[in-house]
Amino acid sequence: MRLPPATALLTRIKRGALAFDAWVNASLYESGRSAGEGYETFFRRMNVFSVRGWKRGVLDLTSEAMTLGTGGAIAMLALAQPAFNLTSDNWLKTQDLAVTFLDRYGTEVGRRGIKHDDSLKLDDFPDTMIKALVSTEDRRFYEHWGIDPIGTARALVSNSRGGGSTQGGSSITQQLAKNLFLSNERSLERKINEAFLALWLECHLTKNEILKLYLDRAYMGGGTFGAVAAADYYFGKRLKDISLAEAAMLAGLFKAPTKYAPHVNLPAARARAVDVLHNMVEAGFLTEGQIQTALRNPATPVTRTRDITADYYLDWAFGEIKGMADAGRLRSDRVLTVKTPLDLAIQKRADQAVENTLRQYGDQYEVEEAAMVILDPDGALRAMVGGSDYGQSQFNRATDALRQPGSSFKPYVYAAGLAAGLYRPETRVVDAPICIGNWCPQNYGRSFSGATNLTVAVAKSINTIPIQISIALGKALGISHQANAAKAGRAKIIDLAHRMGITTPLIDTVSLPIGSAEVNVIDQAAAYAVFANGGRKAKPYAAMEVKNSAGEIIYRHADEKPEQILSTQVVADMNFMLNKVVEEGTGKRAQLEGIKVAGKSGTTNAYKDAWFVAYTGNFVGAVWFGNDDSTSTNKMTGGSLPAMTWREVMESAHKGIELKPLPGVKEPGRPALQASVDAAAAPVNAAASAAGKLSRRSFEVIGGLNGLFRTVEARPSPRAGFEPVTPLAEGARPVSGRIGMP
Repeated sequence: MRLPPATALLTRIKRGALAFDAWVNASLYESGRSAGEGYETFFRRMNVFSVRGWKRGVLDLTSEAMTLGTGGAIAMLALAQPAFNLTSDNWLKTQDLAVTFLDRYGTEVGRRGIKHDDSLKLDDFPDTMIKALVSTEDRRFYEHWGIDPIGTARALVSNSRGGGSTQGGSSITQQLAKNLFLSNERSLERKINEAFLALWLECHLTKNEILKLYLDRAYMGGGTFGAVAAADYYFGKRLKDISLAEAAMLAGLFKAPTKYAPHVNLPAARARAVDVLHNMVEAGFLTEGQIQTALRNPATPVTRTRDITADYYLDWAFGEIKGMADAGRLRSDRVLTVKTPLDLAIQKRADQAVENTLRQYGDQYEVEEAAMVILDPDGALRAMVGGSDYGQSQFNRATDALRQPGSSFKPYVYAAGLAAGLYRPETRVVDAPICIGNWCPQNYGRSFSGATNLTVAVAKSINTIPIQISIALGKALGISHQANAAKAGRAKIIDLAHRMGITTPLIDTVSLPIGSAEVNVIDQAAAYAVFANGGRKAKPYAAMEVKNSAGEIIYRHADEKPEQILSTQVVADMNFMLNKVVEEGTGKRAQLEGIKVAGKSGTTNAYKDAWFVAYTGNFVGAVWFGNDDSTSTNKMTGGSLPAMTWREVMESAHKGIELKPLPGVKEPGRPALQASVDAAAAPVNAAASAAGKLSRRSFEVIGGLNGLFRTVEARPSPRAGFEPVTPLAEGARPVSGRIGMP
């Protein structure tokens, strides 16, 4: 019987579906069977490689080691990237700048660069010098691959047994890596980078090339770099002419150049040389008999005084010159002579003031380090102290260390409020509790002053007023919500601080207006210089003129025009208020007789950092005291040691010069200098000359003619000591948890 067409089509579809289903089932079955047979075949064949017992344990351990090794290699590669980013294809060529530095009077004060003391080939170095160095600094230098685990372990054992520091833990290659690429910062990151760079150097240089670079680049004390310069400085000889005893004394300088410098401590230098001689015997380079003459006749250096060596200054200046060269601003010249604004008289006084203060009060206040920067109002770097001892640590705390500024940050907040037209020095404000979210700032004495004016708020370093200013700045933009207004106000404060000279990133937190964001010393000095010069930006500089090897001037700083940052009225108001800080507030210890001073102190939480930043019409100075590990001091405030140190330097610096008034601040018997664009360039008066004193400008003219006048020894000596300091010099008991203390 014939089926209807529709029924026939449906039947065919059903049969096709059944056939497809059967095909799928059969395929899956066959695939499963084939896979099973394949697995059985694979299993039978792999059984040939199976092991049991102790062999299985070894195999498992090897597999785990390979897995961990692969992961470790990936981690090591990630850690190595920051170090390798410091290198480039022409890394050695970029080190070939040879720079001679002159002070502001044209007298040579130092040299930097790899060329200036590589005049002697390694083959011409005395054999005793090389053996003394290797036996003392890195006995396995020719055997290891940049890092010496055996030598490091030996040094640790020796030191733990009281063996002193006659053996160092870092290899010569590691020390060279630090000298070429890194700073002296004490951090784990620096040590990791140092290790990877040491491996990198070993891959790119021969052992003798590494040794030669180290001998040329190492700091040897007395402002000298390299063994060639050190032999001339300490013994008045060419390096190839030194004796065994002299070679041993030089080799003892590499690890602690200031501690063992013979012109500083001859007994310590000779004791160190004896250790070096015995190291040479232990290393098999010499016999006991060969060192007897050197032991009986120790080296005697030429007579030298402790010369002024502005090493922190010159290190920073060399970095600035390298930056200019890399940017193409110095053409293609590599041998340069740079005239700097360095004033050795001020530098000497700054070094002495920091050293004397730490020696006299360091134990009392439990403080070990300090930094200072002295600028002209236009940014010319007069002096720099980067730490208590350059020979012990070349890490520059004035330029590279970031610390909380505390209340010394507040002038940027007040300047922002004045610039926005919201405040004047006489504006009435109320010191009362204020909160942003759940954060409520406290004042230093845990009390509130009530109604006052802005000038008093600055002088008393009240914490609540800068917070109110940040909120007012935001509300002036039309933002009503308090927290949002404060955030917008802080953005304006950050912008102004950066435009004034703060170069570090300022992290935006609710406590930023009272000094929680980290800054460095040189930036603080540069930003305050804007107040001192009439409102213009004052980028710190160390190059007044740069000449090439042919004597042609290829750069003049005078050709650069500064940007106007603050209006004349804002500058005048800020100078008026900050002057009150010194005359009536927390900066009284910085007062100078007959000279108007404006500035601000700063003390951070738990007394970890103490600042004093201040200026006159002639100079700007920023001073920081604290500890490298951020441990607390013994209640040291910015108005104590920092203010005292600032005054010690400035009393000396202002003697014998023509005094300039602060823009906008009226002084007795003298009309106020208008804070104008031309204020810093205005002619200075002849008060000093009328008093029979030779001005610093006269010295500059004479020094420029023949370089014969150097005022280091001729300058009048300031008073010898400090007056006693009370622990709470600023009159209020401490309150924990507040950054913006006075």
